[in-house]
Order: sequence, then structure tokens, then C-alpha cells
Amino acid sequence: MFEFKQISDKPDAIAPDGSEVRLLCNTSGGSMAHFRLAPGGVSKPIRHRTIDEVWYITAGTGRMWLSFDDADDVADLRPGISISLPLGTRFQFRCDGATPLEAVGVATPPWPGADEAIPVDGPWEPTV
Repeated sequence: MFEFKQISDKPDAIAPDGSEVRLLCNTSGGSMAHFRLAPGGVSKPIRHRTIDEVWYITAGTGRMWLSFDDADDVADLRPGISISLPLGTRFQFRCDGATPLEAVGVATPPWPGADEAIPVDGPWEPTV
């Protein structure tokens, strides 16, 4: 009935955006994961087909580009910042600091698989 999970030292997967993924607990309503992007790393820009996400930055610094309809923004990322990614949001993130950028993300409904991510055009050249 209950799930307990210790975060892994090694990634469980590489996300469609190119970041390292460590899978955390899930319920029928949502899934949680830890994302890591190395210093100097720039993710691939994507949008999701069916899920909303909420991210909470736990370590490192960087920026995230967000675009929805005609609205574009770039958010500064640092520990303590949370960001909502409503369904259809185009986004890309980068690690600008000397240590990895790390975040915990919650997807609702649960992450369905790699086909969830759709490549889009973004402002930065990906490095992963």
C-alpha cells in the first residue's frame, strides 16, 4: 500500500530532454522524479502531450525558458524556487553554475513514458 524509495546514486534513465532521472515514489494520481543536469549542460527543448508538472529546485543554479501560446519567460533557477509547467508549456533549462542543477518534479497524471515528450524549438543550443 505504501511505497518507500531511496534515491539512487546512478540515474535510472535519461529524460527525453537529456537530463539524468532518478525515479522516486508514485501513486495512481502522480509520479515523482529527481532531475540532474551537469554544469554547463543545456537540455533539449520539449513540451508534454498529456501531463502537468511542478518542479522544485534543490541544488545548483541555472535558467528555464517557458513558452505557452504567446507568452514567453525565462526563470532564474536556484534552490527554493518552484515552477509550474501546465500541459502544453514548451520549456528548456540550463545549468549555469559550477555544480549540477537538481530538481524534484511531480507529474500529474503519472509519467506515461518517453513518448510523452515532443521536441520543440527553444532559445539555446542543447548540449545533452
